[in-house]
Amino acid sequence: MGERRNKNIVAPNVEGCPVETTLDVIGGKWKGLLLYQLIEGPKRFGEFRRIYPGITQFMLTLQLRELERDGIIHREVYKQVPPKVEYSLTEFGRTLESIILSMRNWGDTYKDKLNDCRVLSRQAEDE
Repeated sequence: MGERRNKNIVAPNVEGCPVETTLDVIGGKWKGLLLYQLIEGPKRFGEFRRIYPGITQFMLTLQLRELERDGIIHREVYKQVPPKVEYSLTEFGRTLESIILSMRNWGDTYKDKLNDCRVLSRQAEDE
């Protein structure tokens, strides 16, 4: 892949590999999972924490901010006590829906084959 950019600064050169552009937006351990949940509808911060207990508060906040910065999700703050914040896909974010659903379908189709390959690989390493 090309030169990585600071996530807080827009890259001056947006040209390059289109796959890199896509992975820059949805790549990493959590973004695709968060987007998958948002396809079903808006979610609150605590809902994400319940769905994915392995994500830290810091990482969840970071991932949501990056998705918001890129215009993929919208953060709605309701003026009430206690404060309520909901995250939803923007119209632009909805353009990723087919990609996320294709990833889900690929995972459903090939998870057993992938697991078999990994088992065989571990067995070969142990010999």
